[in-house]
Amino acid sequence: MILAALPVMAALALTQAAPAQPPRPGDPYRAAPATIVAEPVALLFAGFDRDGDGRTTLAEMRAGLRATASGAEWATGVGYLAFADWAARYLGDRNGVPTPFEVDRNGDNRITLAELEDRVEALFTRYDLDRDGALTRTELLTIRTTPTGERRRRDRDGDQPAMPPRR
Repeated sequence: MILAALPVMAALALTQAAPAQPPRPGDPYRAAPATIVAEPVALLFAGFDRDGDGRTTLAEMRAGLRATASGAEWATGVGYLAFADWAARYLGDRNGVPTPFEVDRNGDNRITLAELEDRVEALFTRYDLDRDGALTRTELLTIRTTPTGERRRRDRDGDQPAMPPRR
């Protein structure tokens, strides 16, 4: 009985072990390119929604930000590499916005919690489209006219889309 089931089990294992093939061009089940995206800092803001109501208030943002930068070193300032570690952990990328260059307002190559709070608060204000002091998920989305990853060709002066190359 067990020996009879062995070929079936081997065939099942082979089908599960086969690598997934990428979708073919023109495949009707292929996902459309993204035109609605969320920037890393927007995801950070969404994560600060403590009460789960789908809105992140300024108070929730401040409390969440302080929790992410709670070490004693933030009082005197962290270097750019430590900031990059913070960005990798909380923004998902060492190069996420805000960058250390825009946060370090006094140019001393150290980033304090106060400098981080000032810059992140400015970003919060930018996202708060209705100026009600809270960010909704709709406000955190960015709508792109061109799908992510695609770039439109431009002519030399950058004003008009270039004509497609002739073949």
